[in-house]
This record gives sequence, C-alpha cells and structure tokens, in this order.
Amino acid sequence: MHPHIKKELEQFYQSQQASTTPTKDSNSGISRRSFLKLSSVAGGGLLIGVNVPALAFADSKTDTFNPNAFIHLHSNGDLTIYCGRCEMGQGISTALPSAVADEMEADWSRVTVKQADGDQDKYGPQATGGSASIRVMYEPMRKAGAAAKEMLMLAAAKVWSTDVANVEADNHFIVNKDNGKTLAYGDLVDVAQNIEVPQEPTLKSKDQYRYIGSDLQRHDLDMVVTGQRTYGADTKVAGLKYAAIVHCPVLGGKLKRLDKSKAMAVKGVVDVVEITPIQHPYSSVGGVAVVADNSWTAQQAVKQLDIEWELGPNKVYNTEQYRQDLVSNVEKTAEKMGERGDLQTAFNNAETMVKATYTGGHLSHAPMEPNASVVSVTDNSCEVWASTQAPDDIQTVLASVLGREKKDIIVHVMISGGAFGRKFKCDYVHEAAVISNKVKAPVQLIWSREEDMRTGFYHSISAQHLEASINKDGDVDGWLQRVAFPSISSLFQPGLERAPERAFGDVNSHPFNISNFRSESGLAPAHTRIGWYRAVYAIFYGFAYGSFADELAITKGIDTVAMLHQLYDANKNPEQEEQVKRSKDVLDLVAKQAGWGKELPEGEGLGIAVHYSFQSYVAMAVHVKVDGDNIKVLNVDCAIDCGQILNTDGATAQMEGAVVMGMSLSLYTEISFKDGAVVNSNFHDYPVLRINEMPNVRVHIVDSDASPTGLGEPGVAPFAPALTNAIYAASGKRYRDLPIKPINA
Repeated sequence: MHPHIKKELEQFYQSQQASTTPTKDSNSGISRRSFLKLSSVAGGGLLIGVNVPALAFADSKTDTFNPNAFIHLHSNGDLTIYCGRCEMGQGISTALPSAVADEMEADWSRVTVKQADGDQDKYGPQATGGSASIRVMYEPMRKAGAAAKEMLMLAAAKVWSTDVANVEADNHFIVNKDNGKTLAYGDLVDVAQNIEVPQEPTLKSKDQYRYIGSDLQRHDLDMVVTGQRTYGADTKVAGLKYAAIVHCPVLGGKLKRLDKSKAMAVKGVVDVVEITPIQHPYSSVGGVAVVADNSWTAQQAVKQLDIEWELGPNKVYNTEQYRQDLVSNVEKTAEKMGERGDLQTAFNNAETMVKATYTGGHLSHAPMEPNASVVSVTDNSCEVWASTQAPDDIQTVLASVLGREKKDIIVHVMISGGAFGRKFKCDYVHEAAVISNKVKAPVQLIWSREEDMRTGFYHSISAQHLEASINKDGDVDGWLQRVAFPSISSLFQPGLERAPERAFGDVNSHPFNISNFRSESGLAPAHTRIGWYRAVYAIFYGFAYGSFADELAITKGIDTVAMLHQLYDANKNPEQEEQVKRSKDVLDLVAKQAGWGKELPEGEGLGIAVHYSFQSYVAMAVHVKVDGDNIKVLNVDCAIDCGQILNTDGATAQMEGAVVMGMSLSLYTEISFKDGAVVNSNFHDYPVLRINEMPNVRVHIVDSDASPTGLGEPGVAPFAPALTNAIYAASGKRYRDLPIKPINA
C-alpha cells in the first residue's frame, strides 16, 4: 500500500472511532430488505450477493426462482467472482463474471473466477440449460458489479471527506477528480463494508463498456489447452474406490438373474452392487456395478458378470419400423394442437398444393467426457464431485435416496467435458451415491462410452408432414404442419401417446404466421427415455421449416431469400413485428455475406435457412460441393442476433460448435434401436464431425441493444435445412430424411 494511502486510511479510521458511523449490525436489516445483500466474509473482504428472478424451465411466465451470485473483493485488491451456473465449455464462467467486472470498473487481470458449489440458499437454483444463463443473469450481474463500484466510490468519498460526485472509478482504483489522488479497491474494503448497498445502482451505457461486447479471452483458456483443467472424470480423493456399471439394455427391463462369482474372483474387486431403479424422471434405471481398487480392474471385471435381464414390453422397439409408423401417422389426420383461419377453404381454393414429409432419428449427446462423478457417503455426510448441469437436482434426489437433509448434500460442480443436455440428468451421480453408501468408501463411477451411448436420454425421433396452398395470386395462404414424435413429457407422464400441446410452441409461434394454419400431433408412444438435446425441438422444426420454404420457392420459381421474405411479410400480427424484422435482418445479412445469387462452379450449391429459437435469430448459408455421393461442405456463413453480446469470442465459438453439431446430425449421427436395445456403441458407429471435415465458418454478429437472449442452442437448427437446400442447388437431389449418410450400426 502506498504510504500516502495508508496514512489517509489511518486518519480516516481514527476519525471514525469517535464518530457515529453505522456499524455492520445496523446495516444488516437494510441488507435483508434489499435485493442486493452485503456481508462480511472469512479472511476479510467485501462480499456482495444478488437475488434475481430465474428461468422457469417449465413455464417461464409464471415460475420464479432466486439464484444468487457473489463478488469477493480481497483486501489485497484481488477480486474473486463466483459463477453460479455450470461451465460445460459454453464460456459462461467468463461471460457472466466479465459483466460484473465491467460494471465494477475492475481490472480483469485481478479477477479470479470460481465455480460455485451447489448451494441454493446462497446462489439460488443453478440448473444450467435452455440457453438461459445470460438471458436470466445478465442484468442482475451487472447490478451487482455496479453496486460494488458505487459502494467503493462512497467509501473513497468518505476517506477524502468529499462528495461522491467528485470521485470516479477507473480500472480497480477510485480517483479523486479534484486532486488526482487515487485509492485502490483493496484499500477500501473495510470502509466499503459499512456502506449501505445501493438498491438501484446506475448501470453503464453501451459506449462505456470495457468487457461486455469485447472478445475477452476466456479465463481458463491456458489451463484448458494445456490439459490442466480438472474435469469431473479427473477428480481424486483419499481412499477412493472405482466402479464400472452395466444397465439393462432395454428401458423398463429388470434384473432377472445375477451370477457375480467370476467378477468377484478378479483380483482387486471389492464388491458387486445391485442398484434398483430410482423412482425419479431423471434417475437410474437400475443396474449392476463392480467396485474395485482401480478403474481398469472395475472395467474388466464388469464384463465377467453373468446377467440375465427380463427385458419388458419395450423389447419390441425397432426404430426402422417406428420411423415408418411415424411417417404413416403424419400423413393422415391427427389430433389438432393449434389452429387459426380456415385452412380447409384455403386448401380447397388452392391453385397449387405443395406437400413434403421430413424425418429425423434419435440422437445421443455423446460428450467427449462420458458421465462421471465421485461421491463419498459417510454416516454423517455426503459429498459429491460431478460434471453436472443440475447440482440442485443432485441434492434433491440424494436427499431422498439417502434419507438426508438436502442441505447436507455437498455438491462440488466440476467443469464438464461436454454435456449438451445429458448432464442435466444425473443418474450417474445418484448411482455413485448408492454404491458409496453400500461399500462405505468414496467411489468414482465413470460410465463407459458404450453405457453412455446405450443408456441415455435421447433426442426424439420425429416425422413432420407439411402441406401448403398457393392461391391464384401466388401467395402461400394455407399451412398444415402435422408432427409425430415421442415427447420429453413422456418422462413425467409414462404412457403418453403423442406430443402434448406445450411441445408445439415453436410451431404455433413461428413468425411465418400464415393466415390459415393448423398443427396436429400424430400418434407416437415413447419406448425409450427422451431428453433435452442441444436445440431440442428446434432441430426438427427448423429442418422442416427451412426445407419446406426452399421447396415452396422452387415451386414458385423464385429464390429462397425472396420466398422467406414473402412468408415473413404474410405475418400481420403486431405482437410478432419485432420477431419478423429481426428474422429478416439476419437472413439478409447472411445472404449478403455469403454472396447469395453469385455464380458457382458446376456441382457446387449454396443453401440458406433461418430459424428463431430460444428467443434468438440465426440464419445460415451453407456452400457445398457435390460429386455423386460425396458431399463436401466448403463454407458456412452464420448470422446471429441474440441481443447484446457479452463476449464476441465466446459467441463465435458457440456458433462454430453449433456448426459441428448441426453438421454431425445432418450427415452421420443416429441412434438405432433393435429389439428394444441401442445398436450403436461408440464413435465408430456414431461418428461426429472430424477436424478434416470442418468447413470454413464465418460468424456475423448483429450489433444490438436488445436484452441478451439464447446463444448455446439457436445455431444448431438452421444448419440442416441450409445444407440440404445447398445439396439440392448443387445436384437437384432433395434429402428429406436425416441423417443423410448414416453409418450402419
């Protein structure tokens, strides 16, 4: 500390001893009443928490959560910002803290980001998904930073006995505008702790941002690229035992006979644990685990189990036949879900009718890091280290399974090596807890790649049938969308035979908004677990909408961009005016950047599509070269409008990742079931895009003042239709079924 600062602070403290400055206790009542809270922390420092309304995944219009985030300014000036959402590679642990640091006028080089443990009382619900973290947490985090800055400014004003209007914050210092003197943030910790927390701090204007909207490097980049990051699968604790597990290959099946003698005879095996199904939508279907002194022994010994399964009613499930059934079901009248206008009259008076059916297969999340966790259950505690998107869910389920209080389940949230929605369902953690409780030791359970692929929560197989009428004026005036897919709702409503109305949100609210419209849900009972997969329903809605718009354009003899403009212009709903404008803007931007309309060599084609999902707008233009069955994606242009961008580098990375996922599911990936069991087992028969296939990707971000919206998922949906439209432009061949080139499992 500079001598002059030390002297001034000493003088200030001496003056305060005889003053009537409010104490911490006198401030505590104000803190409880305010939405911003202040408290002291062990070791000294300034700690600020903030309560915010959170995303309600079931119904964001009615549900309210209360997540928190914390700022800890140390007396040496180091600033720790806790991230209350889970890091899965999407960059949230850089984006949110950078918003805090920006408003706080903090020096980013003094910031350390820490992942918050699962603690709903401190941080509120921490479920991370739905591309909602920034949408929900952006403004509260900014307010937290702005409040901290104002408190530091007030503290400095007190020290200097001047008006707060005479001071300003600048890169971790408070500056006295009258004389140029400065006080470092760390030097003001003790004083600031006695400042009342501003309830409505002033936020920066856009032209004042330092980190928001920049390409700030993610805080842990060096650790990631040098392999020093500790993922869930890397966790080690004293006395650790290792478990490998096998599940019934068919959902709903159960253990009929188990001979564990050969497995128990393997040197190093500690125990064989039978796990009965846990009655929770996200939890274990039951299985048998081998526990050993090391992971290799456990993995080898689990193969020695002699098991006979009773497969149950889902053993009849075969996806090849099921897909045909779905197609049949969408090509006949089904249950009405949404309707406006008079579709039948439009169809009766049509000059031209256009019809098409689109299908897609089951998908597995297949993160590079399979399901992994360490759990230590003792008589008095339960501690978890897990790659997870849902620490709250872990606490809730384990409290029930173990008969403990939820607050006694300690969850350390580890960075995930990919998740894409799979690690929202933490059955692998629940199983590790059961095993640890049985063997009375901390246990690391890592599912094999094969178990991960064969016992998942799969993206839904689907079929969609679209019909549109074109009237004598050339306008599209009627639109039928009939969909059949086993719904995620079947997790909560066993026996559900068709997708419910709430699963049709993307269809019924799409900004095309044709005047005569009907959506219908065809028969589609679930035979396996259906789960959230990155982009969820937008994948097959985007494929159908984007492809059908291209087919309408071809029928009308106009280009696809013009066709999309006509479809958007048909929207007369004032409530969707902004939605229409922003959709058209990203469409026009990507068309311009990709050179839409330019001459291409023979065998090359450019396809375009746009989709609105997770409150964001993404348009893609895909440039391909087609030579027989050989399809090479050369370039992808992607335009996104997701409101205010927090981090352009992170946004670009998310769009590049969306291209990888969209290209994988369009070309290769499909989970197939035969006799109720998943046929695929690993990346040789469920291939994801390889680095040598990666096209050039150019991301174009719309500069927007709107509130930030989803970013992780919206980029996936428009890729498939842009690709198949490009292939059609290059070759005249129309693909309506995904994936285009599935690997025979």
